[in-house]
Amino acid sequence: MKKSFTRILFLLFAFTAMTGLRSQAQTLNEVLTNKEIPIYYFGIDFTKAKLIGDPAAKPDDIVLRQFDGINDLMVNEYKKYDIAGAFRKDEINSNLSFVSKRNQKVDPETLLSSNTEDYNHLKESDITTLIKGFNAGDKKGTGLVFVVDGMNKPKKEISVWVTLFDISSKKILVTERVEGTVGMGFSFRNYWATGFKKVIDQIKNSKYAAWKSK
Repeated sequence: MKKSFTRILFLLFAFTAMTGLRSQAQTLNEVLTNKEIPIYYFGIDFTKAKLIGDPAAKPDDIVLRQFDGINDLMVNEYKKYDIAGAFRKDEINSNLSFVSKRNQKVDPETLLSSNTEDYNHLKESDITTLIKGFNAGDKKGTGLVFVVDGMNKPKKEISVWVTLFDISSKKILVTERVEGTVGMGFSFRNYWATGFKKVIDQIKNSKYAAWKSK
């Protein structure tokens, strides 16, 4: 009898805890429409990226310096790369340390490609797997990460999976592949940063409204 009562209490506690977690989880619409619900920006994840058609590129330097350089630029020049405005938030807090650690582990020998099909080599299931293994420390709430698919130098295009997810459960609220054209730039960092700006502009001008209606 005592064991049965203990089991009932345990099940009741588990049910209450799970209900509490569900009640705290935000829907995509709530995250996008309620300015009081924060989004935590983790940066640009290059761990699956392929740089296509750029034989003169220096992959060791790209992994060692350029990945961090692009990520830092997005945050330091936040008015130009207006991620907060794209998601209709007054501000977005950020922590790039988690993607920096991940990006530093990229094998430079796997970065360059001459296969144009690598521009679109990731699937939604790949993003789901990546987020499940994403370390966000003790952060809670809604996370935002840009997962780079392909960087096509001949076509001057970049493809990025824009991903919002619940940090605690690792449940993806939305992930969508967005392309951005690349403009002028006098360095590797500045060249590809223009593509990310076009991605951010697309979120602001069209993707936000589409995601909000889901």
